[in-house]
Amino acid sequence: MYADKEYILSLRHEIHEYPEIGFDLPKTIAVVKRELDKLGIEYTTEYGESSVVGIINPDKKHFTIGIRADMDALLIEEKTELPFKSKIKGQMHACGHDAHTAMLLGTAKALKAMEDKITCRVLLVFQPSEEGIRSGAEALVGGGLMDEIDVIIGMHIENWLESGKIGVCAGSSMASSRNFRLDFYGKTAHATLPQSGADALAAAVRTYNNIQYMLGREINPFSKYVCSIGKLSGGTSQNIIADHAFMLGTIRTFDMELDSFLIRRIEEIAKNTAAETGVEAVLDTSLKAFVVYNNPYISELVLESAKKVALGIQAMPEKLSSEDFSQYLTKKPGVFIRLGTRNAEKGCTTLPHNNDFMIDEDAFSIGTDTCVQFVLDNMNGIDMKEVEKSDERKQR
Repeated sequence: MYADKEYILSLRHEIHEYPEIGFDLPKTIAVVKRELDKLGIEYTTEYGESSVVGIINPDKKHFTIGIRADMDALLIEEKTELPFKSKIKGQMHACGHDAHTAMLLGTAKALKAMEDKITCRVLLVFQPSEEGIRSGAEALVGGGLMDEIDVIIGMHIENWLESGKIGVCAGSSMASSRNFRLDFYGKTAHATLPQSGADALAAAVRTYNNIQYMLGREINPFSKYVCSIGKLSGGTSQNIIADHAFMLGTIRTFDMELDSFLIRRIEEIAKNTAAETGVEAVLDTSLKAFVVYNNPYISELVLESAKKVALGIQAMPEKLSSEDFSQYLTKKPGVFIRLGTRNAEKGCTTLPHNNDFMIDEDAFSIGTDTCVQFVLDNMNGIDMKEVEKSDERKQR
């Protein structure tokens, strides 16, 4: 309907060949700026490091819709045979952010062509570091972006969902995400004289085991959460007592009180263990993403728009995966949309963060069309009383 399919595909292929990580996105940002310049779309980089925000109708500030795409890739060696596979060793767009960026540029092109018919302002948010430890969305929020936006939508490809379908999970849809690191500092000694040292690695192992006990005995079994320790490392040699060890973990939950309880107990367990074993324990933690809360009323509006352009609508389940799109939703209401890209006949079935990840490109035009249609359907404003009334969190 609105999307220039070939335009989107060519950009996706260009971006896919040169995947970049975190905030270090010079080639990707250059592509975004180049295309916005060609389209005659004003943009700014003032809201956050390595971000670009395009502006449709810059003077119509009475109502502003934001549309976000993330740009960064992953530290994965690509194992596909795509003709446009990654040219950077050890880096790959294995989560679809290349497609998100290309679809948002396709949205920019379509909206610019009808700019004089659009009665609101639209901010096109090209965000860095969704995958990184430091959140690109948090940086944009800190830079004041959400002061300029009334409602925001974002879109993510989904190989769980058949190609061309749109899915939305109204209400709490994705979990919060907390990273943590525990460092243990002890004292070296010869392996035959352990009593003269302080074994940091032994303290780390004991802490790990005590954390597992806590998870099994102190948490309500009906709670929706994950607490996983993905790395434990320490020591330098087989015959030296380790003076340093560390572990890396993640907490995902739909309950922020549970998140607070878990990280408090993890620190208590580590420090108690350290005190008992003669080492020091230091916790470093950050909450990268909050619960993604899709406003139910705006979710209905998104689905009404999607029905006009998509191949189908499907309800999405809650997921314990996380998204820093939630950072925007702490400031203003919005919806995180899923675009189906699964196509078994084309081999597009692998889930994200795998080295053979592929997506059905025929769905891209539907992604762009859904975003354009949402703007056209809601450019005269959204009833914020209905938005407020539908927010289940405020009814509790």
